[in-house]
Amino acid sequence: MPRRDHRDALREARGGIGEADGVVPDGVTVFDDALPAVARLDPDLLSALRRAATAAADDSVTFYVNTGWRSSAYQDQLLREAVSKYGSREEAARWVATADTSPHVSGDAVDLGQSDATAWLSGHGAEYGLCQIYRNEPWHYELRPEAVDDGCPKMFADPTQDPRMQP
Repeated sequence: MPRRDHRDALREARGGIGEADGVVPDGVTVFDDALPAVARLDPDLLSALRRAATAAADDSVTFYVNTGWRSSAYQDQLLREAVSKYGSREEAARWVATADTSPHVSGDAVDLGQSDATAWLSGHGAEYGLCQIYRNEPWHYELRPEAVDDGCPKMFADPTQDPRMQP
C-alpha cells in the first residue's frame, strides 16, 4: 500500500483542493518556487518579500508562508468554511473574501506565519513596500510601492471596510 503524506490529508480535508490550488504545507518560505502558492504571487510582491526576508534573516527571522496565491476553487472552499464557522456570510466576510475580490486569487497578497516575521514586517515592511492591510489580520501583507516613500496607508479594521471587497 502506498504511503500517504500530510499533503494527501490536506487535499482530502479540503474536498480535493491541493497544492495546485494554493494549499501550503508546513515549512514553506517565500523562496520555495516549486509551490504555486509562492510561484504564482505577483512578481513585484514576491521580489519585495524576498528582499525583506533576506534582510530579516540577519535578525534570525524566517518568512514562512501560510498562504499566498489561491485558486478560485480554494478561495470558495475557504469562504464556505468561514460561513460555517462564523454562522453567516456577513460575519465570515470579516475574515475571508469572495473569489472575485480576494487579493490572494490574483496573487496580490500573502499571509505569513510566525509572529516574529509579522513583528519584523510591522517595523520594517514599509521599507520594502510591504504593508499590513487589515488590523484584524496581522499576518496579511500586500505590496504598496508608495509606502517606501510615504509609509503604509492606514489599515482597515477588517476586509468589510475595504472598498475593494464590496460587491
